[in-house]
Amino acid sequence: MATMLRTRLIAWRVVQAVPVLVGIVIVSFLLTRALPGDPAAYFAGPAANAESIQQIRVSMGLDRPLPLQFISYVQDLFRGDLGTAISTGQPVIHELTTRLPASLELTGVALLFSMIIALPLGILAATRPNTWVDHLCRAVVTAGVSLPTFFTGLALIYVFYYLLGWAPSPMGRLDFLYLSPPKVTGFYVIDALIDRDLETAWGALSQLLLPAITLGLFTLAPIARMTRAAMLQTLESEFIRTARAAGLPRRKVLFTYALRNAILPVITTLGMVFSFALGANVLVEQVFSWPGIGSYAVEALVVSDYASVQGFVLTMALLFVALNLLIDVIYTLVDPRLNTQE
Repeated sequence: MATMLRTRLIAWRVVQAVPVLVGIVIVSFLLTRALPGDPAAYFAGPAANAESIQQIRVSMGLDRPLPLQFISYVQDLFRGDLGTAISTGQPVIHELTTRLPASLELTGVALLFSMIIALPLGILAATRPNTWVDHLCRAVVTAGVSLPTFFTGLALIYVFYYLLGWAPSPMGRLDFLYLSPPKVTGFYVIDALIDRDLETAWGALSQLLLPAITLGLFTLAPIARMTRAAMLQTLESEFIRTARAAGLPRRKVLFTYALRNAILPVITTLGMVFSFALGANVLVEQVFSWPGIGSYAVEALVVSDYASVQGFVLTMALLFVALNLLIDVIYTLVDPRLNTQE
């Protein structure tokens, strides 16, 4: 019974994702057309006259009515064609597949760093309220929310690269001393390990540490805060008091009963934090010259590159929908309330 209920819940989430994607395609198309500037004028160059600009506009299909432009855009989407980037002249799908793994690698390592610190800190703060651990958790949360990521990044660069010399130069994913590993996953560290090139793997990891810590210090704040709040609420529940009164070991009560029930809102927070960090890490990418998708979107917005902006929005939307579906699957698997249906 519980298995059938979980399957129905997941299938319903998949069905709900379809109209969301359709709405995102429509909205992204209309919003990009509302951007200031003329991509045809930018593509023609500063010395172009009105006639040449009009010719480029015709070749790009920008002279046609919006409904016809939208139909052509949808047809291209079904063919897997996201257009050509104005600034680079490369297909948008190529630019996205090249830059997206860099952002995913950065965001994933940052979230892993956040979880390693935030989850134990939130649990300890909940089990020891109003102690130095609880005060430390509040201080970390306040600092993580208050400090801008660009300031944290610049401070880490100044200390660990300029003063101590422990970190490599903040110039992208790999130092110029290394060659990029053969592409398998797009993640340099994993690809170098697959290639059994430990030196390149260490070089890629070294380049990744400072930007990941910078972003991780920002993302650990909501995770630690939610973990602490969820654990406090669960530890005050009737079933926890009953378990303690029955003489169950403290560790079993904490990790088997309390944490399993408190982890549900934490999982939701993890998904929201990952989605937000993936779309908002542009400042970190700029500080560390990280060739990610965020900096690519900013460059596209500056020149009113319709195809690049639409490709970015659509890619991020697909990632968010896929991430939400993954969270729903995990949620239904770990939710102890569904076991009562068996």
